[in-house]
Amino acid sequence: MKKTALALSMIALGTAALAHSGVTNKDVMARMMVMSTISDQMKLIGSMAKGEADFDAEAVNSALIEIAAQSAQIPSMFETKALDPKSEALPSIWTEFDSFTQRARETEAVAERLAGTVTGPDDLGPVLHQVGETCKSCHSTFRK
Repeated sequence: MKKTALALSMIALGTAALAHSGVTNKDVMARMMVMSTISDQMKLIGSMAKGEADFDAEAVNSALIEIAAQSAQIPSMFETKALDPKSEALPSIWTEFDSFTQRARETEAVAERLAGTVTGPDDLGPVLHQVGETCKSCHSTFRK
């Protein structure tokens, strides 16, 4: 089971590197990598929920810990108003920074609260829904 999670992570990292090619601003690249890490963890959980990967409670709980840790970094990653043509960040991040920060903190809090609670495949749907809603809340307002 751990091998499947590792393989999925490696594939996702390779995909993220290709998706971010051409980004010239180092600050934009750094925050894209944080967001990609969160996305990779969500994909790992999603692959188990869809039955594409074997269920592994330890991997899911670790993914939630990683999502919380990466989410905690989001506000600091956006303190500098850095732009790049490849960036999907909207300028409203900096005009509504308190709201943006609050949404990142919500993702962190939800992932942190759920980490350690996943014991069976039936837990995956609620986890994806709860964390996904926090991601969607931010993306619908602050992402192209």
